[in-house]
Amino acid sequence: MTTALLTDMYELSMLDAALADGTAARPAVFEAFSRRLPPGRRFGLLAGTGRFAQLLEDFRFDDADVAFLRDHQVVSDRTADHLADFRFTGTVRALPEGSVYWPGTPVLSVEGTFGEALILETLVLSVLNHDTAIASAAARMVIAARDRPLIEMGSRRVHERAAVAAARAAYVAGFATTSNLAAGREFGVPVAGTAAHASVLARASEAEAFAAQIAQSGPSTTILVDTYDIAQGIRTAVEVAGPELGGIRIDSGDLLVESRKARDLLDELGATRTGISVTSDLDEYLLEELQGAPIDRYGVGTRVATGSGAPTAGMVYKLVAIAGDDGAMRAVAKRSSSKTSVGGAKTLSRFEDGREVWTLDGTVPVGASPAQTVLVQDGVRTTSGHGTQEARTHAARSLEQLPVEARKIAHGDPYRHSEEWTS
Repeated sequence: MTTALLTDMYELSMLDAALADGTAARPAVFEAFSRRLPPGRRFGLLAGTGRFAQLLEDFRFDDADVAFLRDHQVVSDRTADHLADFRFTGTVRALPEGSVYWPGTPVLSVEGTFGEALILETLVLSVLNHDTAIASAAARMVIAARDRPLIEMGSRRVHERAAVAAARAAYVAGFATTSNLAAGREFGVPVAGTAAHASVLARASEAEAFAAQIAQSGPSTTILVDTYDIAQGIRTAVEVAGPELGGIRIDSGDLLVESRKARDLLDELGATRTGISVTSDLDEYLLEELQGAPIDRYGVGTRVATGSGAPTAGMVYKLVAIAGDDGAMRAVAKRSSSKTSVGGAKTLSRFEDGREVWTLDGTVPVGASPAQTVLVQDGVRTTSGHGTQEARTHAARSLEQLPVEARKIAHGDPYRHSEEWTS
């Protein structure tokens, strides 16, 4: 299946007009950036560039796509013929996936002809806005968890394909595992999962349900103990599995109180090494409140995979430069109230302390290094440096380098705004 029709109609309407007057052939540069962070956020964490590069490889219009466009009179015959042979031949540069960013940071740039770069807008934004929103929320949860592992388990709360992308983005941000098997197969995200309440309800007793799980998975498994009564569930789990039981999971009640009571009871029963996992609408604020509780692992679903915990990243994709009649590139920018953009193709550089500089003449300031890497060169995806594991490693380093003020979970302003150099 091609990805070309994952596109808003006005992209092709504009292409139709641009082919008619010749604008489509002019060299151009588009940039993706966020004008602002969601309220209260101190930083954003970029995700999705690796997925975008994959999807771009399939951005072509097959016979069925072209027939649809003709039948519905979306474009002229000339444009339909043009799209039948379309292949992106430009270059895409981006911050390494897993990088932190701030308002205005050009996180991705597309260089090519106006026509070919123009029609990538919807795909760029749908991927970056979704994955970056998830990763930015997940990063705050990773910070709040303070080295305790997190499992992503939000698949049942979102569209089936969004669930796969969300699992990958959360893993990039630092989650340890996911419950989503497709994310494990497609992106190598470690998978985890044991049993839900249905396993207990389907059997005559908790003891029978726990025995079945242990027979299948061994005593190192994690048993869900809150179907009926947490304390009794813990006693039954230890009775069936023995004191070497791997873990218990609590999915209801006051998790701070219940985890402490559970730890005391487990220790009393001799299960001193049995871990405690908790789930139930966790987010970074609840994780922060649970610090100090005897909890070993967290499961996060709704609040990381949906808009309730991951507000939109607000990415936009704007034309910043295009060749004039004389062939020279000229800067272009919006001046609309509250929706301004900065014209000119930018070279993004960063200093070791995280300070960010844009230059419009291609120079890199002394002491800084170019911040973007090449995702696609002359239409061909680069082969290294943009995989899921590389993104995860880079994200961990990016978050570690954030100053204490930026890592605070409480609402605050973006830690650092970008600078523009015009030298």
